[in-house]
Amino acid sequence: MQVKPTKSQFVAVASIAAELSAVMEVAKEISLAAANAKAIAFRAGEKAKGFQPITDFINELAKDTIELVNNINDYAFLLYRLTVDEQRLAEACGRFEQVERLAQCARYAASLAGPLQQARHKAQAARREFTIHVAELLVKLAEVMHPARAARVIAANSRIEASQAGEYLQSLQAVAESVDNAAQIINDKVHRCRSALTVINLAD
Repeated sequence: MQVKPTKSQFVAVASIAAELSAVMEVAKEISLAAANAKAIAFRAGEKAKGFQPITDFINELAKDTIELVNNINDYAFLLYRLTVDEQRLAEACGRFEQVERLAQCARYAASLAGPLQQARHKAQAARREFTIHVAELLVKLAEVMHPARAARVIAANSRIEASQAGEYLQSLQAVAESVDNAAQIINDKVHRCRSALTVINLAD
């Protein structure tokens, strides 16, 4: 008998898409913070000289994160499509199996074997493809962690540079805090995605 995707699998895939959408918004916030920091550093002039190149790093990290998440979103949508396909194939197998049981003594019962076997093969192929893409998505999620970690390091350096900026200290420290908080949020949401994928693997 073909096993249907569990409810937890649908929930997990949907939650991953939601978390990734949130990560994208946070990455955009980091990009905005970089633009604000650049403007502040420009006004501060020599007082924020050390902060100016940091803004470029912040912006680059935001772009990298957005690019990675866009790529990961493709995987998330694919997982959802495969989950739906697997559900439909499992239901088709179930119907064939039911008809096969009811028609055991019927004259044309043997004719059901071919379509049933074909449906089972398709369902198994969908499950294999799903499992492969889950593994690939785990790798991609790990890649998102790199810019998030780098952002936290940059935020720490930003605080140091901001301390030299005189009257612009608070403004630049606020930028550093914003980047640090955003990086932590991304880190947390990626962990949730990975946990959701773990639920899927355990369900297998």
